[in-house]
Amino acid sequence: MPRRYVIALIKHETNTFSPLATPLSSFGHGNGPAFGDAARARFTGTNTPMGAYLDLAMHEGAEIATPVAAEAWPSNKASRASFEELVRPLEDAVRAGCDAAFLDLHGAMVIEDCDDAEGEIVRRLRRIAPELPIAVTLDYHTNLSGDLVDNATVITGYKTYPHVDMYDVGRLCGEILIRKLNREIEPVMAWGWKPLLASVMRHAPKDGPSGDILRYAREMEGSGKVLAATLLPSFPHADTPYTGVSAIVVGDAKRGGGEAAAREVCERMLDIAWQRRAEYAFVAAPLAESVAAAKQLGDAPQDGPVLLIDHCDNCGSGGAQDVMAVVAEILRQELDDVAIAPIRDPAAVAQMIAAGVGNRVALDLGGKTDMPSIGVKGEPLSISGRVLAITNGEFTITGPMYTGIRTFLGRTAVLGVDNAGKASAPRVEIVITERGHEPMDLGIFTHCGIDPRQKRFIMLKSRIHYRAGFGGLASHVVECAGVGVTNADLSVYRYQKLRRPIYPLDPL
Repeated sequence: MPRRYVIALIKHETNTFSPLATPLSSFGHGNGPAFGDAARARFTGTNTPMGAYLDLAMHEGAEIATPVAAEAWPSNKASRASFEELVRPLEDAVRAGCDAAFLDLHGAMVIEDCDDAEGEIVRRLRRIAPELPIAVTLDYHTNLSGDLVDNATVITGYKTYPHVDMYDVGRLCGEILIRKLNREIEPVMAWGWKPLLASVMRHAPKDGPSGDILRYAREMEGSGKVLAATLLPSFPHADTPYTGVSAIVVGDAKRGGGEAAAREVCERMLDIAWQRRAEYAFVAAPLAESVAAAKQLGDAPQDGPVLLIDHCDNCGSGGAQDVMAVVAEILRQELDDVAIAPIRDPAAVAQMIAAGVGNRVALDLGGKTDMPSIGVKGEPLSISGRVLAITNGEFTITGPMYTGIRTFLGRTAVLGVDNAGKASAPRVEIVITERGHEPMDLGIFTHCGIDPRQKRFIMLKSRIHYRAGFGGLASHVVECAGVGVTNADLSVYRYQKLRRPIYPLDPL
């Protein structure tokens, strides 16, 4: 008899300071969650852990159940009712009987009455099937809990940021669990946590201590000392008791000293992080200085565009994506030949559609969202220009992150603006969308007729994920500290549940 595998995806990175709600419809990036065969179809052939799980199961000739696939852009807490809509089909599939469960989770999901949604998911499955082997993949920005570790069989997480290794991580996790099912190995996990609140702008392996830690982790995996080693630098915008840097290592209890090896590797990874904790802090330059520096770079001959990164208002971490501070400074300093994406403003999109392509329109752009958690009110930017394009906002991601996923910006319009009111070709082209979206793929521009490679400047509302699609074409990158709930300065947040003391908020 073929084995029966339950494969499911439930993911949300919860920014508890975000002003954005998380209705059930947001899972599926605005198109709602997928269930059953639709869940399988949505992720087959994609660069995701669920895509890897499906490939492994098909190779094994297993019977496959895909009860749910649901992922939302980061925002505030989902309701208990929405959570139950996602988890109950998974429970039903396990209750119907299976040989293993393969879960593609996030690790920083918070719901209105639970700070550890992933821990609850796995605990509930364990209650239904006490001996069930359960594989779990986690995002790099996980806030790990003991409950999740205690109830999972195998846990692996991403080692890249941008997350271009999602498929590989799912494959590793799935292969370890299948080897357990075949009685080749007996996974055992060691984990630990440090009171370290690491700024996301310092998480990327190329930028700080994470690179050395991950090189060590890969060496230990490659040597066979451990089966998997994962660093989880945390998601600091979630106010929970679990928020902080952690590591989890999978050893083989059938191998002599396997459990001790896992513990040794885990402790070494966390020791490096703690010894170099000061490197996880991020200090931003004043906005006007950053834009001026970008302008100077762009005025010289370049092999590619200068990227301006508006990292304080990033949809990929829970930002409203409608704060106009960086855009306003770009216009004030009169940068020329600029493409900007995306600004989320459904009202502006509707106004531009009503005006029609080729016509001029005056907008109060962005600034529709207040951010009470950081004491900031939305400030629209009065701007005028010509409607250059209107699209349905749909395209398939072709870059290295989420490859193959069909994505949806909602209705989208491009505004062409000239800084000095001149009638010449627009100096600035702004992609305005109904929905927030991480600009990790060139399709954010190319689907609406803009070739970003030909621009002198590109402004992206991103933090690190832009590097997946845009990093290779940039001549320079300038990080611009605007305003928003993804601020890299963690002292602006009013934490209430965070375990204290914690570095760098407290002297440690």
